[in-house]
Amino acid sequence: MDRQPTLETERLVLRPLTEADREAVFAVASDPMVWEQHPIHDRWRREVFDAFFDEGLASGGALAVVRKDGDKVIGSTRYDKYDPDEGGVVEIGWTFLERACWGKGINPEMKRAMLAYAFEHVALVEFRVGDTNYRSRNALEAIGAVRTDRYELGRYDGKRVVHLVYEITRDSFAEGPLCA
Repeated sequence: MDRQPTLETERLVLRPLTEADREAVFAVASDPMVWEQHPIHDRWRREVFDAFFDEGLASGGALAVVRKDGDKVIGSTRYDKYDPDEGGVVEIGWTFLERACWGKGINPEMKRAMLAYAFEHVALVEFRVGDTNYRSRNALEAIGAVRTDRYELGRYDGKRVVHLVYEITRDSFAEGPLCA
């Protein structure tokens, strides 16, 4: 599975993230409200963002989210952990969009394209989301993701971080809200 495809929707182009995108993506990420519910709530700070951006580039799966009207970068997302065994699984995450796009159907449009592409290659897509990130949890549930009983513990800035694991199967996607 190519984790950096170029995907097109009615309003968006998702394309491989490059170093040249750093400033445009930071312009979106520098809004503290984007990160207010996220466990790593200070990605709006330049040094924290730069480490995050570098990690995305190194992952081999980061995508820039670009609006077709105006060719403007409005956020970023990522295909991450990929395992081709047993039907295959890939993780989608690290998604953030500028606030002007919130509530406009941009996230479901983007996720529909990402999931359709992923399910050409895998049987399962996983998402990890901070337990207090209710905005992202609600967005996942709205696209048909189901919370599993799995979670991951980590630490950031001396505090415990809990990530809940959500998933969508190929079959549930085919019958879910994004295909209706």
